[in-house]
Amino acid sequence: MPGEHEFDHTHEAISHEEPEHGAHERADMDRAVHGQEVAHEGHPAAHQGPAAHVDHAGHEQMFRQRFWVCLVLSIPVLLYSPMLQTWFRFRLPAFPGSQWIGPLFSIIVFLYGGVPFLQMALPELRVRQPGMMTLISLAISVAFVYSVAATFIAPETGFFWELVTLIDIMLLGHWIEMRSVRQASGALSELAKLMPDTAERIRPDGGTETVPADELRNDDVVLVRPGGSVPADGEVTEGESDVNEAMITGESRPVKKRPGERVIAGTINGDGSLRVKVTATGQQTALAGIMRLVREAQQSKSRTQVLADKAAGWLFYVALGVAVITAIAWGIALGPNVQVIERVATVLVIACPHALGLAIPLVVAITTTLAAHNGILVRDRLALEEARGIDIVVFDKTGTLTRGEFGVVDIATVEGWDEGRALALAAAVEGDSEHIMAQAVRRSAKERRLALPTVTGFEALKGRGARATSEGHEIYVGGPRLLEMLNLAPPPALAAFVEQAGNKGQSAIYLVSAGQPVAAFALADVVRPESKEAVQRLHDMGVQVAMLTGDSEAVAKAVAAELGIDQYFAQVLPENKDQKVAELQRQGKRVAMVGDGVNDAPALTRADVGIAIGSGTDVAVESAGIILVKSNPLDVVKIIELSRASYRKMVQNLAWAIGYNVIALPLAAGVLAPVGVLLSPAVGALFMSLSTVIVALNAQLLRRFRA
Repeated sequence: MPGEHEFDHTHEAISHEEPEHGAHERADMDRAVHGQEVAHEGHPAAHQGPAAHVDHAGHEQMFRQRFWVCLVLSIPVLLYSPMLQTWFRFRLPAFPGSQWIGPLFSIIVFLYGGVPFLQMALPELRVRQPGMMTLISLAISVAFVYSVAATFIAPETGFFWELVTLIDIMLLGHWIEMRSVRQASGALSELAKLMPDTAERIRPDGGTETVPADELRNDDVVLVRPGGSVPADGEVTEGESDVNEAMITGESRPVKKRPGERVIAGTINGDGSLRVKVTATGQQTALAGIMRLVREAQQSKSRTQVLADKAAGWLFYVALGVAVITAIAWGIALGPNVQVIERVATVLVIACPHALGLAIPLVVAITTTLAAHNGILVRDRLALEEARGIDIVVFDKTGTLTRGEFGVVDIATVEGWDEGRALALAAAVEGDSEHIMAQAVRRSAKERRLALPTVTGFEALKGRGARATSEGHEIYVGGPRLLEMLNLAPPPALAAFVEQAGNKGQSAIYLVSAGQPVAAFALADVVRPESKEAVQRLHDMGVQVAMLTGDSEAVAKAVAAELGIDQYFAQVLPENKDQKVAELQRQGKRVAMVGDGVNDAPALTRADVGIAIGSGTDVAVESAGIILVKSNPLDVVKIIELSRASYRKMVQNLAWAIGYNVIALPLAAGVLAPVGVLLSPAVGALFMSLSTVIVALNAQLLRRFRA
């Protein structure tokens, strides 16, 4: 069944970092998640490249705390503001020193709530790439310096209340932004919580002992009780149970686990009891690898992000230019006046490219989280972005479109026999055989849930098949050489069936009962049930489908016809697979390659988008930008749909962020002053924060994505 061995290699492939040893793997895993989210309060976060939005992820608690403190400290400033008292026609009792309430509380608000913005502007200035932190710092610094100076020169002209409300709104906007980013990336923390704190380790005497999960070592055997979490990656040594892997693979149906099969740390055991031999712990587990990939993808830059970063840098110089023009124009019109400073501060505040800086990173965070929930691991953010423009998807056949294992794909019977009876009898005869054909027959009977009759006297016929006795009759199963040995000729219907199977590159075997061939079985590499739907949906999206295989022309043609594939390449040598991808690229097509083996690695690398089947080899996974955890071809459709949905959100957010500034900057400069429309710095800050909230909410709508 697809999905039963999905993680056979994935945890090794995606956990490509050096393993961490010691007694604190789980703690290290938690820190790996939260280390990207927790910074020292008040310290500037690391600058992520030229003109990048300052990475202050994890400052949510700091911004929240400072917002509430500053809001409380702002109340006296507002109440004792002469301007607000005049506007709202109220008076508070004056007392000696009451005139200093506004300046003193404003200075405290500036030092506590405003200085962090100045600190976060330093990385931008150090690399000479001014951005939003520089704009915010410039705006509040202008307002602060002017107000302090006005306190001693012309007290009635200061605007301390605008200064504190400006800082309050900036803090609120950042708090909301940090909260949105945290929620988008919260899946990482949720994944960390899947790991149990303790495990029941089997002692040498057969008893159990409860130990911290981070003390487990490879080759330890643990007991996983019904309903318990698997504490480490491992292999089932005893017991059978259905294990819920939905939190990692997105597959809602529990997966049957038997001795010899692998289990994944963090998955939930069903009703059975399992004994599991530990094969990976801590940073070596599949769960840790998934968390790393999601985190790295969220931090990676797309081309759209680079464009947004450049636009944010350009906006700084545009804002400065508009501020200078505003100062000159208003200075000429009014002379040295508080309104001149107010206009300049408003321009600088409203031009803050916060929405522009948030437009892409938040979409990236949500997209990679959604992908992980759908069993799609993004190693390279650019690969997911490129997927929206794919013209043709090239699938490797074996192990990708097919299961990579033989099965019965068709059955023909003589009159008086039905397919189920014939297959059950053949599977019973082949019960003790280890031949690949015998395994295929038994597997197909099991999938059909057929009850097998009792047989006795099994005998393997070397090079010909097998023989056994059922209900007093000798039963034979084998190929054409079996019929030669028995001097039997197949009836016309079976002969035609076998000839047709041969034309498709399929193998055929016969069932002989009572001295007569009564059924024939066509065996081939079984096509995954999802493959046909995947091809059809790709066609519906306007994407062509091609297939690469080293199999014969007959096999390739038959599979391509069955699935409705547009183009196929048969008998392709391993070293030539990437050349076929290059051939399609020379035709002007953007190519996605989907494969699972070492032979596919060069083709995965050469393709515009490399997609590895998760159950494939380590080399294939390392060569791809995207990994399909569930090994399901339908996930290729999800990749393209998610890429297109993500890009639409990016474009919408960029259009809003840029359009907002096109309209807001002239208003801030005062072009509508002749008709009585003037924006104060506080209102400008409110509009700026509102634009940020709109971008954040629009990005959150991406969570509605359903493939």
